[in-house]
Amino acid sequence: MEKMKGLQALILAMIMVMAIATTDAQSICNMPASGLMACKPAVTPPNPPPPTSTCCSALSYADMRCLCSYKNSKLLPSLGIDPNLAMKLPSLCKLPHPANC
Repeated sequence: MEKMKGLQALILAMIMVMAIATTDAQSICNMPASGLMACKPAVTPPNPPPPTSTCCSALSYADMRCLCSYKNSKLLPSLGIDPNLAMKLPSLCKLPHPANC
């Protein structure tokens, strides 16, 4: 009986994670998950392409101070993101007020 309860809890947790992963309600620093994913190729080494218009558009609405707080985080490298490339995005997107991190 305990195994069934544990299995049910695991299945419920997996369903919740999948639902969260597929919704655009998740955001970081005012950037929706779709915007973050649009920018990921441009910040992934070794030969990142230029940021897309979708990435730049999402970045234009982002809270730059908030994004700067991730600059020295171990989270970015663990996701395959180069923080130095990420810090170049505002200027590559020609945003009027790039972050001063």
